[in-house]
Amino acid sequence: MPQGFFITFEGLDGSGKTTQLRRLATSLTEAGHTVIALRNPGGTVLGDRIRGILLDSNSEADLGPISPLAELALMFADRAQSIAEIVRPAIAAGSIVLCDRYTDSSEAYQGAGRELGSDRVRAVHAAICDNLQPDLTILLLPDLAASLRRARRRNTRAVQQSGADENRFEREGDQFYQRIHSAYEAIAAREPQRVVAIRDDASVDQIAAIVHSVVSARLESVRS
Repeated sequence: MPQGFFITFEGLDGSGKTTQLRRLATSLTEAGHTVIALRNPGGTVLGDRIRGILLDSNSEADLGPISPLAELALMFADRAQSIAEIVRPAIAAGSIVLCDRYTDSSEAYQGAGRELGSDRVRAVHAAICDNLQPDLTILLLPDLAASLRRARRRNTRAVQQSGADENRFEREGDQFYQRIHSAYEAIAAREPQRVVAIRDDASVDQIAAIVHSVVSARLESVRS
């Protein structure tokens, strides 16, 4: 049985990470790999309910203000369920798991954005996720302002087309996102073996080629 492999995609909303994850899933599947793709939050019955609370712009109108610590706890409740239900079984079966966001997002968004601190987030990860780390993280860091413009345009279209309003985070100000961007840079500097940062503001096809090259080389090194 081939060795399982866990890849996460990180970056600000509007960075293109979801598109690149889908492109990679397609190319790996066409190459004969078994691929499991999921997202945080979401992907399980529990996770989808948590996603609705965390991302829906109307959540706080219904529930009242969500404290930063409650937000962090919900993120990790989703993650713990995803690991138990999807990630660990898939890795044990030899699959390649692609996850749209993981604990780096919590370190960036809750640790830095909400100013809870990196150490607290990493301690929760160790306790709740049994410190399960990705084998590889693709971090997309194009221009901050351009990423936010794309994210807000995309979410406006989603509301118009489907009524889904997952804009709760996008309503935050520029300083919130500047803290997140800086946190992602710090994570990349701290863990250069795991995190491959792609800062090019290139086309979708060009970024996909870089991602494919990085992943192919890493898979060959662990499976040869």
